[in-house]
Amino acid sequence: MPNILLTKKLNTESELINGLKKNNHDSFQKLFEYYSKPLFKFAFSYLKSKEAAEDVVQDVFFKIWNNRKKIKTGTSFQSYIFTITLNAVRNHFNKLSAINELKHNILIDITNSKSELDTDINYQLITDKLDELISRMPEKRREVFIKKKMENKSLKEIAEELVITTKTVEYHITEGMKYLKLEFEKLQINGLIFFLLFIW
Repeated sequence: MPNILLTKKLNTESELINGLKKNNHDSFQKLFEYYSKPLFKFAFSYLKSKEAAEDVVQDVFFKIWNNRKKIKTGTSFQSYIFTITLNAVRNHFNKLSAINELKHNILIDITNSKSELDTDINYQLITDKLDELISRMPEKRREVFIKKKMENKSLKEIAEELVITTKTVEYHITEGMKYLKLEFEKLQINGLIFFLLFIW
């Protein structure tokens, strides 16, 4: 009986993949319904974040649809889709690592000192404060600042995306850095731990 069920599953899956390759949205939907939950559990086991795992699943199926013509029939689709998911999880971690490095660089620019960022507790609390201060920026400035400092985009790219001049981009970045430096100076960095632990 198990062999019969497995054969039936493989035949059904093969039919769905053939339908997918022919741009059949119903086939795509059925594959999504079958695989989305196990893929979510798989991604969540690594990421420990519901939102991140959901983003990974959406990204995986986006790639499946865009590459539907290239999917090979007669091979394990399950193995194929879980491999894509694992790569998406790796990309997520790589992106987080890159963002953390960029945050660290911003903090060094603000404080003009690397020594104050050495301890893990200081670093985590200060980066949390950095996130909060960036979130307080005016909408346009925050958008420009994140695109430049976090996404590492060029002035020209940002200007084109937001339909503003490169001078305006430079202005927002300069003002954003001034604001962050001023706020961190108010907290006097060394006293930041006390402030976060006892005032907040």
